[in-house]
Amino acid sequence: MSSSSVANGPGADLDAARSRLVFALDYASIDAAREAVRQVGSEVGLLKVGLELFIGYGEGATRLALESGLELFLDLKLHDIPETVGRAVDRAASLGARYLTVHAGGGTAMLREAVARAAERRREGASLEIVAVTVLTSLDDGDLASLGVAASTRDHALALARLAWEAGVRGFVCSPAEAAELRRSLGPGATIITPGVRPSGPSGDDQKRTSTPEGAIHAGADRLVVGRPIRDAVDPALAARAIVASIRDALGGTPA
Repeated sequence: MSSSSVANGPGADLDAARSRLVFALDYASIDAAREAVRQVGSEVGLLKVGLELFIGYGEGATRLALESGLELFLDLKLHDIPETVGRAVDRAASLGARYLTVHAGGGTAMLREAVARAAERRREGASLEIVAVTVLTSLDDGDLASLGVAASTRDHALALARLAWEAGVRGFVCSPAEAAELRRSLGPGATIITPGVRPSGPSGDDQKRTSTPEGAIHAGADRLVVGRPIRDAVDPALAARAIVASIRDALGGTPA
């Protein structure tokens, strides 16, 4: 997806902007997640089910997302031996996921196995795509140094993305701070997904490498993952609409 695909007209601009917004269903209970989908489902393009909801409710969490009519982003960040990850990819495809995250740090063999399994499932009618997570947005250069990684977060994210690209991955998760570098290196064929998006910029939570929606789009992101700024808002639907408007403006749509 790229900004060149945005159709003419304010309504089309809004639809295109909305399709780029991924809402993270980071809730402790499926009832709370269901209420959130009721409130904001019409304002976003995809729903992300992560570890908390998936561990608690499994297939019930994925059904909740799919029953809304939106695509499912299954964010499990798999990192294991190739055979185990391959089997998990098969299962994710059967659950109807559109995207499944794996850690690029799992290595070439694991990444190739995930890509091959997803391709096989697509030939059978699934729509699953593998997305490689580079460097978590909760980490900074100091955190990498403590793990024995001498490279900066930007350089390490780019190295992991290139590794994943060579293994056949075409979707990538990185912070907005690395999005422009990944776009320059990988070109238009990469789908870049950025968490750490905050309407007012950096916040006091555990995500260290953040950006506004406009900044992420200008950096080359295709999809923006937003959780807490929508979830914790007094009016979640209004918060989601404001983010969509920011995305539209960054794409060159008609100002609100």
